[in-house]
This record gives sequence, structure tokens and C-alpha cells, in this order.
Amino acid sequence: MKHRLLITLVVLVGWLPLHAQDLTFSQFYELPLLRNPSLAGVFKGDLRVTAVHRSQWQSVTVPFQTSAVGVEYKLPVFNFNDYVTLGLQASHDIAGDIRLKRTQLFPVLNYHKSLSDDVDNYISLAFMGGPVQSQFDPTQAKLDDQFVNGAYAPTNSTTQVFSRTGFSYWDASTGLTFSSGFGYESRFYVGAALFHLNRPKVNFYNETSETHVDHKWAVNAGLSTAVSDNNRMLFFADMFKQGGNRQFLGGVLYETDLVQYDEDDNVSFAVGGFYRWNDAFVPTIRVTMHEWQAGLSYDVNVSKLKTASQMRGGFELTASYRGFLNTRSSTQDKMRCVMF
Repeated sequence: MKHRLLITLVVLVGWLPLHAQDLTFSQFYELPLLRNPSLAGVFKGDLRVTAVHRSQWQSVTVPFQTSAVGVEYKLPVFNFNDYVTLGLQASHDIAGDIRLKRTQLFPVLNYHKSLSDDVDNYISLAFMGGPVQSQFDPTQAKLDDQFVNGAYAPTNSTTQVFSRTGFSYWDASTGLTFSSGFGYESRFYVGAALFHLNRPKVNFYNETSETHVDHKWAVNAGLSTAVSDNNRMLFFADMFKQGGNRQFLGGVLYETDLVQYDEDDNVSFAVGGFYRWNDAFVPTIRVTMHEWQAGLSYDVNVSKLKTASQMRGGFELTASYRGFLNTRSSTQDKMRCVMF
């Protein structure tokens, strides 16, 4: 009985033994480093900064709160058509009434190798890794022996002793992406990644436990294609496999330019929808104003929890900046650069 809370902790974050689950965002295409480290820098510009905040399950329990910030800085390599991207992905997650927390800080290095002198073909290879810290608040726990005659009271004494309420570990990932273009203003990429290369050990209860995070395999794809001078379609899809779990996310945005100043400076609006398999349908809007961009989505829950949640999932808000820098190392004057 005294271990029941520890089992609850595991279930909250999906860390069943040998079947660990990672953070998932509905606007996953805005956070490339969490999809695949080699997607870092696959955009038009020198610098991209993205922030996201997500709140979900308020209709069922204490809301789960997740925030993340990603930074990508792209540099040309000497006189070649190659590029290097330096990046950093940080995230913070708080789950449930015991405030189970996980904080990640992952630097990334991505090298984009040009495959042709005449065509915009690139192969990108990246490595990402850093520290992860997880903890929970034992003062918020409701334990078995605090229920007396079926009634809970926080003043009831408990015999449960928590010798460990947090732990840290190092995590590493790698990825490979091919990006190219075709036709009139059409770009695409396909990639694959392997997360948790080192299979870090995770356990609140016993420091000597051999419970490890499973390898996570990822396949990613994206396509941007113009349908007219001022309109384009954007397709994104991810598929993940980790332990005995699989997940598919995919969808489309239709984007139109409301004001077009030049090729790289416009005001646009996008609307679309995404589907997370057996979990949620996600209507999405996005507004772009020059270098700035903001997106809003809402999860309509269609999982087995839909009766309890009344199909309510949660809102997700993203904001980003993307642009060229006025420096000698800018990619703006290069004949070609890896972009999407």
C-alpha cells in the first residue's frame, strides 16, 4: 500500500517501467529540436527563437502545465554552401496535485552538408544532450493511511517516509534529415532521430534500480508548397516509437498573405487542423507579422478519457521570432541555404 503513491507518480508522466514517454506538444512543428535534433536550422534566416506554453486536463484534475523555449542560430561554413546550427532546447513540466516536475536543458549542434552545387539538397546530422532534473512535492500527497473511516484529512499522521523526492540524469539524442526543393517555391524534408541514446536510469524510489528510459525512434516529414502567389499549404507529420508505445501526429495549415511587402516580409494568416492518433483533434490558427509569429491551438480530446474530460483537452500558445542578422556571418547573402 505504501508504494501506491510511487506508482501514481510513474503513471502521471507515463514513465511505466521501460516505457518512458516524452513531452508532446500539439504545435509540434514549432519545436523542431523536440521532434528531431537535425531539424535545428531548417528555416530561412539566421536566428529563430520559439516559446510555447500548454495547459491541459483542467476538466479532469489539477492542470498539467508545460512550457518550452528553443533557440537556433545558423552560420555559414567558410566559402562552402554548408551551414552549422547551434541551438538550445529548454523545457519545464508540472503535472498534477503533487506537482511532479521535470526540467530539461539540451544544447544541440547540427551540421548541414550541401549535396549539390546546382540544387538545394542538404543532409543534416545533429547531436543533442544535457541534464534532466525531476522532483515532486511530498507535502501535497494523499496517502492511504491518511484516510480514516473513508475520509481524508491532511492532519492525519502517516507512516510513509520519502527518502528521495528528486533525481537528475543526463540524456542524449541524435538525428539525420534530408531537405530539398522542387517546382515553384516548394520545399520538403524527411528525417529520422533516436532519442535517449544512453538509456538513462530513472527512479524515485531506489537509486540502485535498473529502470531505464527506452530508446525513442522518430520519423519526421514536412512540406511547404505554393498554391498561388499569395497562398501556400504546409504539411507536417511525426511518428514515434518508444518501448511498446507508438504515436502519430499529422496535419495541415493553409496560409495566405494578407499584406506582402516582398518575398521575405509579409503579414499572413494560417488556419488548419492536426490529429494525434487516438488522442485528440487540434484546430489551429497562426498569425505572422514580419519576423514575428504567434499560434493558438486547442485539443479536442477523443481518447478513452473523453467521457470524463467532456472532450476538453487544453490550450496551447506559441510565439516565435525568425529573421536575418546584420552581421558578416549572416546567411542572407548566400546563394542558397537550408530552409523551410
